[in-house]
Amino acid sequence: MAAAKQPVSKWFDGSTPLEELDEDRQIAHQIVIDRGDLASSVNRVMDSELSDAGRLQAITAFSNALSDPGDPNRDPRVCIAAAEKV
Repeated sequence: MAAAKQPVSKWFDGSTPLEELDEDRQIAHQIVIDRGDLASSVNRVMDSELSDAGRLQAITAFSNALSDPGDPNRDPRVCIAAAEKV
């Protein structure tokens, strides 16, 4: 039986192992696979003019906030603003 094909996203096209992607891309991919309705928010974070470390901080904060409806980091603008200092 063939192995199940991994879903693709803007950050993961299946041409390389998912584990070889940068951590921020792995997180972004997982969010849009789990919650496609959040793709525009993830795009906003990933397309921002942050450093690599800042982008990782922002997407991690956004991802972590998804389990807490009151977390201000559910707004990608908040995550980006906080990560601009990195």
